[in-house]
Amino acid sequence: MRYRSIGTGPATRREVSVLALGAMLFGSVTDEQTSFAILDRYVEAGGTFIDTSDNYAFWTDGSQGGQSEELLGRWRRSRGVGDEIVIATKLGARPLAPGTGYADNAEGLSAKTIREAAERSRERLGVDRIDLLYAHIEDHRVPLAETVEGFGELVAEGTVGLLGVSNHAIWRVERARALAAAAGAAAYEVLQYQHSLLRPRLDVPESIFEDGSLGAAGPELLSYLRAETGLTLVAYSPLLSGAYTRQDKPVPPDYDHPGTPARLAVLRQVAEECGASMNQVVLAWQIGAALPIIPLAGASSVAQLEENLAAVDLELTEDQRSRLDSVH
Repeated sequence: MRYRSIGTGPATRREVSVLALGAMLFGSVTDEQTSFAILDRYVEAGGTFIDTSDNYAFWTDGSQGGQSEELLGRWRRSRGVGDEIVIATKLGARPLAPGTGYADNAEGLSAKTIREAAERSRERLGVDRIDLLYAHIEDHRVPLAETVEGFGELVAEGTVGLLGVSNHAIWRVERARALAAAAGAAAYEVLQYQHSLLRPRLDVPESIFEDGSLGAAGPELLSYLRAETGLTLVAYSPLLSGAYTRQDKPVPPDYDHPGTPARLAVLRQVAEECGASMNQVVLAWQIGAALPIIPLAGASSVAQLEENLAAVDLELTEDQRSRLDSVH
């Protein structure tokens, strides 16, 4: 395994594995025995960065979520896992009532909600401190300054380490960071957005989020990442739910445009040259990028995890990387 730093503060900076494990469906779609086996193998391979959310996976059973955090808590206790494993979770998008979505019924990002939701996550995870806590989706009902203050207080009190943000417009991320700097409070340092080798269309509405949140990492986000030192992009859904390798998983509609076949052709070419799967090349492309990117990949079996882990040691040549980057 290889590692990189996230965060800039001396008290909060952490070393994490360059491949993060997504636990979204653990405890719901993925049963406990399989989930534990995946987690055990990930840690055995040197993995130290696990991602979840307080609303995972509410859509599978009409609940409010929490199954993933609860499973991770049981796994931590049964394995004696301590601070060596960084667990990130998110709040803001948990439905307020079972059987509902979150488009008009999300818990939101008020200071009161941030405190209460973080406490519930700590209880489910069985931790005294949340290593990394994200604002999951935007909340336009609450002043941004209140949200910044709410997160900052938790860091100041020591119940949260690092702060992150997901699926927000970049101008709101920058504004929140400016408000935090002005108040002398902790700011967002980790950005979690969807990012993969294929480029999304930016002229169609986001289909994945009920509230229209901006989930894809477009040129503006990548430009921001280049300009702001100390930020890290955690790239979720890097493998597009199997679309690179599975015949039954077509490319998502928001990636269906004239540039996609050409990028897929080069990806297939590079994979053949490396003797690797297309999935592994995508992950290796992210891990070795000039920008600080950590792919966040889920797995529903140990075999899937093994394929992903092998990407950590896959080194692309400068020529291969150039071809993958330049094709339009």
